[in-house]
Amino acid sequence: MTGHDHISFCLCDLFRLLWTLLLPCVYLSLVLTGVLFLLIAGIRTWFQANRKARRTQEGRPCVAFFHPYCNAGGGGERVLWCAIRAVQNRYHHVDFVVYTGDQGVTGEQIIDGAWRRFNIRMPRPLKFVFLKHRFLVEANLYPHFTLLGQSLGSLFLGWEALTAFTPDLFIDSMGYAFTLPIFRYLGGCRVVSYVHYPTISTDMLSVVRDRNPRFNNADYISNNPILSAIKVIYYCAFALLYGLAGSCSDLIMVNSTWTLGHILALWRAPDRTSVVYPPCDVQAFLSDPLEEEKKGNKLHSIVSVAQFRPEKDHQLQIRSFRKLLGRHEAKPGSRDMVKLVMIGGCRNQEDEDRVLMLRGLCQELGVADRVQFKLNIPFEELKKELMEATIGLHTMWNEHFGIGVVECMAAGTIILAHKSGGPKLDIVVAHDGGITGFLADDEDSYADAMEKILALSPDARLEIRHRARQSVSRFSDQEFEGSFLAAMELLMDTLEQ
Repeated sequence: MTGHDHISFCLCDLFRLLWTLLLPCVYLSLVLTGVLFLLIAGIRTWFQANRKARRTQEGRPCVAFFHPYCNAGGGGERVLWCAIRAVQNRYHHVDFVVYTGDQGVTGEQIIDGAWRRFNIRMPRPLKFVFLKHRFLVEANLYPHFTLLGQSLGSLFLGWEALTAFTPDLFIDSMGYAFTLPIFRYLGGCRVVSYVHYPTISTDMLSVVRDRNPRFNNADYISNNPILSAIKVIYYCAFALLYGLAGSCSDLIMVNSTWTLGHILALWRAPDRTSVVYPPCDVQAFLSDPLEEEKKGNKLHSIVSVAQFRPEKDHQLQIRSFRKLLGRHEAKPGSRDMVKLVMIGGCRNQEDEDRVLMLRGLCQELGVADRVQFKLNIPFEELKKELMEATIGLHTMWNEHFGIGVVECMAAGTIILAHKSGGPKLDIVVAHDGGITGFLADDEDSYADAMEKILALSPDARLEIRHRARQSVSRFSDQEFEGSFLAAMELLMDTLEQ
């Protein structure tokens, strides 16, 4: 036997040995795949039978909204109640359910809260399914790998929702994309997404790659190149999973141009994706005429409207306000007083602790006597504060849309928003040949803009206020309801089949 033949013989033996070892693994994989397929098919058949039995008993199809924090009182909740109101008014033969994790309240109290906070009444009764494991999606449960932890938690929460009630059509209205494959492939439901904010975005990847410290990128990670590299890999892997989950949607609605760009890049379903601007209660403000400012010295109110969450960056508001006071009151002959009113909702103890921290910052900077906190206030009080304010303040980086920004403009305040995301691309844009507000992105630029607004004449401010008001009609409840119903029409029609 030649050396060449001997090598060929050894290679054949090696391949034969490897095949002998791998063959049982291949068989085992095929068996496990078959068992998994049969298990999924069996679960799907059980849920379909369960849904068919319910349809036979009740005689009506059902649409379910997945919104674990439906009693929170934020902009996402306003979208929820306006969407339900729209489909209830249009589809009288359909029942509606809300999956919520709110405990200690009744369905009637939740609906009453929607009326008090948003001036929205439900045309017909709703059914609520109260989930017991909402804590699984709480960020504080996952000090590390928070995105992955919350997403895995949403899988279990989605399973709890599906086993408690099986709808015909499932709508994720809060951004838990990992619930979509559960309801589609296990529950056999048609699924819809309304995306307020992508769970992960290319901007978040850029922050980590560039090692910039942010609320979601701790200093100890941004200062360490190895940890930063690990986090980039983690984010890329998570983005792939997030895209696969989101692509299960039969219909995708996004709330802004900024969100659209990220969802198209991640979910890759352009034929099923459209922009549906969220509903803003502009009519409640536009019904009151703008009043000219009274001459003489006055107290200028700067109002912020935002839930007390870390990404809203309330610290930037307080620090910028402190800089403004130092400049404004140092001017010779300046007698106008300025105050900052921070209005927002608190969802849980973590948010309440954040308010305590912000109060401490006010004390530290010596502005506590000029800053007011108003938590979970009713709509009428919110309206009064905005109508009387000179400046509406917004500081969230890459805000997905900015309902609070629109409300400020409709109320007649001069908006000062963050120079990014929805406010920059969709809201604070030129109208009728003139500006509708101002944009900034750090303490100095915010202080500069506030100083500039206060230095304008009352007539100049009134002109900007009028123009801003005219520009926000495209974000009304009526516009949202028309767009939402148009997007949902084909899927809703399938419920009758």
